[in-house]
Amino acid sequence: MIDHREVLETNDMILKENLDVRTITLGVSLLDCCDADLEKLNEKIYTKLTTVAGDLVRTGEEIEKLYGIPIVNKRISVTPIAMVGGCACKTPQDFVTIAKTLDRAAATLGVNFIGGYSAVISKGMTEADRNLMRSIPEALAVTERVCSSVNVGSTKTGIDMDGVRMMGEIIRETAARTADRDSLGCAKLVVLCNAPDDNPFMAGAFHGVSEGEAVVNVGVSGPGVVKTALEKVRGASFEILCETIKKTAFKVTRVGQLVAREAAKRLGVPFGIVDLSLAPTPAIGDSVAEILMEMGLESVGGPGTTAALAMLNDQVKKGGVMASSYVGGLSGAFIPVSEDQGMIDAVENGNLTIEKLEAMTCVCSVGLDMIAVPGDTAAETISGIIADEAAIGMVNAKTTAVRIIPVAGKDVGETVQFGGLLGYAPIMPVRSVSCADFIRRGGRIPAPIHSFKN
Repeated sequence: MIDHREVLETNDMILKENLDVRTITLGVSLLDCCDADLEKLNEKIYTKLTTVAGDLVRTGEEIEKLYGIPIVNKRISVTPIAMVGGCACKTPQDFVTIAKTLDRAAATLGVNFIGGYSAVISKGMTEADRNLMRSIPEALAVTERVCSSVNVGSTKTGIDMDGVRMMGEIIRETAARTADRDSLGCAKLVVLCNAPDDNPFMAGAFHGVSEGEAVVNVGVSGPGVVKTALEKVRGASFEILCETIKKTAFKVTRVGQLVAREAAKRLGVPFGIVDLSLAPTPAIGDSVAEILMEMGLESVGGPGTTAALAMLNDQVKKGGVMASSYVGGLSGAFIPVSEDQGMIDAVENGNLTIEKLEAMTCVCSVGLDMIAVPGDTAAETISGIIADEAAIGMVNAKTTAVRIIPVAGKDVGETVQFGGLLGYAPIMPVRSVSCADFIRRGGRIPAPIHSFKN
């Protein structure tokens, strides 16, 4: 039971510290929509989504009013489309028709994003995977709400370097196709290693084949709440610091658990997981970087940053798992550059580089996220960055990802505006040394020795 004191405390978190439920994501299986006829396939997809998710937005709004808890996004994730469309789609253009159907369904339902325009190629690619991947630049250029992801590796299988090479080229092409919008298409495209089946956050959300017919997953967020709590123990020992983060994460997760169970009950589908990730926004006071600075860092990117982030991530998880038995998704601390004012400031003052961000991804929730780089960055260089991140994920048995944006026509020193939760980002420099010969080798980097645990 939640007592009177907790109610008042939670109310303060919402009103003063930017606590919110970042997303209710309804995962929907499209496997029963498969059809050899492309027109029938699209019709089945649209009908199923608008039927199963018809009450999603209204339900989210009703829960907001009932509990007074802001629910920022209502989203949908679907079965990876490379699987669903494999029988009917013989060309990349065929897959684009599905992207348009997903976008039309999302618009009808009023959700802000729909994820799952995806391929899972951690060990190899089918022809359907290749066609979907080749379709991504056009699909993201002609849709508004569709998000795309490609999983290129896992701890169990290694890294598909042919897919990594392809994704460098696809990211460059996506940037060019959306050049009139500051290459915004790349902000809706992420490349992952060890992608989870139940992630509610975009752009990497998809409804994995291990999931049921439909499921509600919720992502909570509370960087501002954690920062405020740490302000009250400024200068205290690490023991007190850790206990404070754990207790705060427990309270934040309880809010997510409450919303998730109510949403599942009202929608008549099972409750899946609560994702504990601290997801920042461009708003002042809603920054993961500011939490790290409150711990005692002068600036993110300096000595001690990786240790502070590792501790934050671990304590958030320890607190969260006490509040919910069903914790999943990514669960940790996100470090997107464009969506976190503290990260932006650290880049602009020269303290935070891509190399330091890569080191931080060894201990944080995901990886190199919402990083803007010069538009002329070579495709092989982008592939090399993806390969580095995938290797970190593969060896450490964790999810890592790259959402990188080579902004067409812009260079280091300039800034790109994405708007809304995507924020803005300074263009970061990238090492000019080539890795082209390494990327062109082809084949697969084998799984690490500790992957053999049968």
